[in-house]
Order: sequence, then structure tokens, then C-alpha cells
Amino acid sequence: MKLVDCESFVVSTPPPYRGGRHWVFVKLTTDNGISGVGEAYAVPFHPLRVVDLIDDVFAAYAVDTDPRRIELLWRSVYYGEGHERLQHHQYPDHTVMGVLSAIEMACWDIVGKALEEPVYNLLGGQFHERLRSYTYLYPDPERPRSSPHTDPEEAAIRARHYIDRGFTAVKFDPIIDIMGRLDPREPPIDRLDNAEAVVRAVREAIGNRGDILVGTHGQITTSGALRLARRLEPYDPLWFEEPVPPENKDEMARVAQFTTIPVATGERMSTKYEFRELLHKQAASILQMALGRVGGILEAKKIAGMAEASYAQIAPHLYCGPIEAAANIQLDTCSPNFLIQESIEDFSGFHAEILKKPIQWEDGYIIPPTEPGLGVELDEGVVAAHPYKPRS
Repeated sequence: MKLVDCESFVVSTPPPYRGGRHWVFVKLTTDNGISGVGEAYAVPFHPLRVVDLIDDVFAAYAVDTDPRRIELLWRSVYYGEGHERLQHHQYPDHTVMGVLSAIEMACWDIVGKALEEPVYNLLGGQFHERLRSYTYLYPDPERPRSSPHTDPEEAAIRARHYIDRGFTAVKFDPIIDIMGRLDPREPPIDRLDNAEAVVRAVREAIGNRGDILVGTHGQITTSGALRLARRLEPYDPLWFEEPVPPENKDEMARVAQFTTIPVATGERMSTKYEFRELLHKQAASILQMALGRVGGILEAKKIAGMAEASYAQIAPHLYCGPIEAAANIQLDTCSPNFLIQESIEDFSGFHAEILKKPIQWEDGYIIPPTEPGLGVELDEGVVAAHPYKPRS
């Protein structure tokens, strides 16, 4: 069995753009007619250039190779082995790793289909019968300009809405209004006051029916993160996400050392090497690898194993399309230290429309698929009906 063809799709998502404005998928096909799909997450170039990058990497490293030799493919791309333009790459940058992640996912999809097994059965077998999930607080469609992140009353209403639908955890960023290009920054005291009011309102609204996940986007200083954490500790959040920018793991470790709230991070990191440093410094106890960026399914499984040895848990990040979601589900199902999976609400809407069979979500939990490979199939008719459209 050899890989013979690569086709990529850039899909423009319809309003309200849950999971981003566009998604990049890849479809690989073998000489015996088996196809597999993957997804690249947030490669930092124009999406049509990302398609060119996928084609280039496939032609250089994957065409005419056996899709079962995933370790060899991974190292060939990571080290730039045998490619005159990419020699001695050997660095976890988001471009190469995003492209590699998509191709690697598609290889696992092919292998699972060839063996007629879900991918999780090839990585240790099913451990969890169902997977706890959480969602961001999204605005009420009737009040799209309201902010469930920074308006205490609106946050309480939307948190209660999702808890009533079955979710047992919700996430929001109560200081999102200080984001900008000058990160990190010290939050003004009025924003700290407001952030505390938002978290307090959510806790009062949902009581002990659900966990509070405090998201930030690495926009504050270490001292600011500790000031905020001290205010939020009485409301017992399950985690404090990216309290400082992720490039400085020493400062993130300082936050983890001086707060009782578990620190979560990882969506902007790739490869086992970055996560090794994170664990070594005890900078986080919840790892949020993005499978469309981290290096793919096998790399994420290795990171989950490293985390297990440190009594850390995994909660894979998701803010893209349903193919990365499907890869996350395969990893979650076979990982004993899985904690919770980020969902795009309940995977309805366009996430369901673009698949032949939607991801199964019931009462706050994802039900792992039993179909082979990643367990999902793109509806290429829907893909074709939503071609990439540049934003005006």
C-alpha cells in the first residue's frame, strides 16, 4: 500500500463562524483506493498558500511511501531528511508542524480503514466509554453583540443555558477586552474587578452543576496573572488557561507555583520537545495540545504518555473543523489521563453538515465512534459548495 495522491480543500465557514472563518483539509489516497482525511490548524499563512505547502511536503516526503510508516514520515519531515530546501529543519514551528499534522492524521485514517479498526484500537484500545466535553460561552443569536465573556449578567445567562443543555463545564475569557498587540500587560484594577464579577456571576448561576474554565490568551504579565488568580480562587475554577504567554515557561511555572488553580496550556505549542520542557518546569498540570498543530495523533499520544508520568492530564484544544475534532476523539478515547474535550457547542450546525455522519454528542459527553479510521467522512458535496472566499 502506497500513497499516490493528495488533494486539499479550503472551506469557508458560514456565519456565525464557529471554529474559525475557514478550515484546511487534506485527502490522501493510496494505490489500492483507500482515502484518509486530515486537518491543519491555524498555519500562519494565507490558506491557499497552505494548500501549496501541503502539496510540496507530500511530493517531497510522502508520495509513493507506505502510510503505515508514520514514525518514518514524521522524522523525515521534521528533520528535513532528503529535501534540499528543508534540510536540518528540526524545529517545532507552526508551519511545518501544521502541514505534517494534517498529513499524519490522514495516514492514520487510511491505516484504520485498511485494518477496519478505529484509530484508538491501534493506540492501546478504548479506555473511555464516553468523553466529557465543554464549550465556550457563545453569544445568544438574538443578542449577537452581547458579551458572555465580560458582561456578568450575560455570562450568567449563557452559562446557565449551556449547563441546562447538559454541559458540565463552560469556558470564557473574562479579560478578553484587554487583548492586543502589546502582550503581555498588567491588567487595570477595574478590569480585574470586572473579571472577578463575571466569574462570581457564573458560579452563582450554575452552582456546583458545572466547572468554570477560565481562559485567557496569554495577554497578561506574571504579576497580573497572580493578582487575577487570587481574586478567582474562591470560585474554584477547574483551570487557568494560558495565564501568561506560552513562550516563557519559567514565568508560567511561577504562576502555577503560587496559585491553587490548575494551570492549563498547550494550544500554541508543538512537538513532544516543547511539552517536555513544560512538564519539567511544572508549569502546567493540564495539557491542551492542538492535534492539527502539535505534530499529529501519534505525537499527541506520546505527549499524553509523558503527561501521565507527571500526573498531568490532557484536554485537547479545538477551534477549527470536525476532522481535527475526530482526531482528538481518537486520542481521548485511548488515553487514561484524558480530562475533558473542547467542543464547538454540541458539534451541530456546520460541523455536522459537512460530515456524512455527525459527531455523536449526548448530555454533555461525546460518544466515541466505532467506524474505522478517524470515524468520520467529509461530505465533499458540502465542501465543494463552500469554497474559500477571501474576507472583504
